[in-house]
Amino acid sequence: MLFTYLLLLTSVHSFIISDDQLIQHVNSAQNLWIAGHQNTPRHKILGNLMKPKHVAPHNFLETVPIEVADSIPEHYDVRDHWSQCISINNIRDQSNCGSCWAVAAAETISDRTCIASNGEVNTLLSAEDLLTCCTGNWNCGDGCEGGYPIQAWRYWVHRGLVTGGSYEDQYGCKPYSIAPCGETVNGFTWPKCSINEVSTPECVQECTSNRSYSVLYEEDKHYGASAYAVGREVDQIQSEILKNGPVEVGFMVYADFYQYKSGIYHHVAGQALGGHAVKILGWGVEKGTPYWLAANSWNVNWGENGYFRILRGVDECGIESAVVAGIPDLKRRK
Repeated sequence: MLFTYLLLLTSVHSFIISDDQLIQHVNSAQNLWIAGHQNTPRHKILGNLMKPKHVAPHNFLETVPIEVADSIPEHYDVRDHWSQCISINNIRDQSNCGSCWAVAAAETISDRTCIASNGEVNTLLSAEDLLTCCTGNWNCGDGCEGGYPIQAWRYWVHRGLVTGGSYEDQYGCKPYSIAPCGETVNGFTWPKCSINEVSTPECVQECTSNRSYSVLYEEDKHYGASAYAVGREVDQIQSEILKNGPVEVGFMVYADFYQYKSGIYHHVAGQALGGHAVKILGWGVEKGTPYWLAANSWNVNWGENGYFRILRGVDECGIESAVVAGIPDLKRRK
C-alpha cells in the first residue's frame, strides 16, 4: 500500500492527488522542512525554459573561471552587509506570468549595481523592461511563457535596463504592469487572477509609471559590462556571491515546492512541473544541514516571508547547475 502511494505521489504520469495528501506525506516523511497550504496558483511559477523544445544552444552558458575565496564563512547573508541597498530586501511578485527569468534577473542586477557602486547607485531595475523588450533577435524566450536567464543578463549588457519596481508602488520609469493575484499587500487584497497566464505586455520604450518621473527612457538606462555562467561547484558559487553579490539560478520545481512553508527544502514527492528562476543571496548550516538562502518572486506571503532555503551541495533540483551573473558597467550611461 505504501509503495503504491509513493508511486502516486512521484510519478510524472500519476493521478491527481489532493494538497492535503501531499502535505501529510511530506511532513511525515522527513523533518528538514514543513509543508502547508499556500495561496499560490499552480501556473504562477513556470518561467525558466527547460522543456526540450526550448533547450537553448550550448553557447548560452559559457562558464567563466571563478577564483575561489581564501576564506568562505559558514554562514553568509548579503542582507547583513548591504542593507542600505533598497533592492536587497525587496521581494517581488511575478503574478500569473511566467516571468521569473526576468524578475530574478532584475532583482539580482539591481543588487549587484548597488554593491558595485558602494551604494551610490541605489535603485530597482525594471523586470518589465526585460520581460517585454527582451524578445525577437535577443532570444530571451517567450515573455510570460518563459525565458532564458542568461539572455536577460546579455540584454542588460547590450541594451541596458531602466528603473522600475512593483505594480503597487509604481516606482521608477517602467514598474511591473501586472497586478498581484489575490494577494494582500499593505492591507489591500487584490482580485484573484484567471487560471490562465496573462499575455506578455507590449514593449514600450518610454516611461510608463503613473507617478511623475522626470528622466527620459533612454537616459534612465543602466548597463552591464559582462554576463556569464558560474561553475557548479559550491565554493565557486559562494566565492562569486562574496565578491560581486547575489546570483540568479534556475532549478526544477516539483509539486511539493508549492507547499513549502519553512525549513530547508529538498524534493520529497510530487511531479516535476517545470523550471523556475530565483535569486540566491547567501547560505548557512542548520543542525548540520547546509543550505542556500534564496529569494522567490511569489510575494512575501509565500515561504519564509518570500524567501526559502534549499539543500546545498548536492545540486538539489538542479539548483547548482544553472547559475548566471554579470558585472555592472557604472560608467556607461546615455
